Amino acid sequence: MKLAEGIRRHGFRKWYERELLQSHAHLILTFLCMIGIFAALDAVRGTVGWVERAEEILTAILCAGTGLWALRRYLFLLHHAELAAHQAGCAQCKAYGRLDLVQSDASGERVAVRCRGCGHGWRIEL
Repeated sequence: MKLAEGIRRHGFRKWYERELLQSHAHLILTFLCMIGIFAALDAVRGTVGWVERAEEILTAILCAGTGLWALRRYLFLLHHAELAAHQAGCAQCKAYGRLDLVQSDASGERVAVRCRGCGHGWRIEL
């Protein structure tokens, strides 16, 4: 979810929480794919025919591809959320994450925000 849309719908803290949960779900998928790779490679040793062996190798390749995609997505989402989190503190009153969306660009990744406590405004850029 884009930063501007997330702040508008849920607020910054809920958007941040959802980004972290989504990224960690991708990490769990990566772990499950690793288990699938090891299981498929272990099953290759027990197969007799070349058809069964090809199926297990194909399963291992599919798990590896899915795992690499999930790992990249995990790292992207985590970096994205942390980059926004480092810019979410008010410089005047030191409040963290208590902000309102003022304006955003077309991509939704550069937003102008205002502190709910003191009204100080700044930009968050991803």
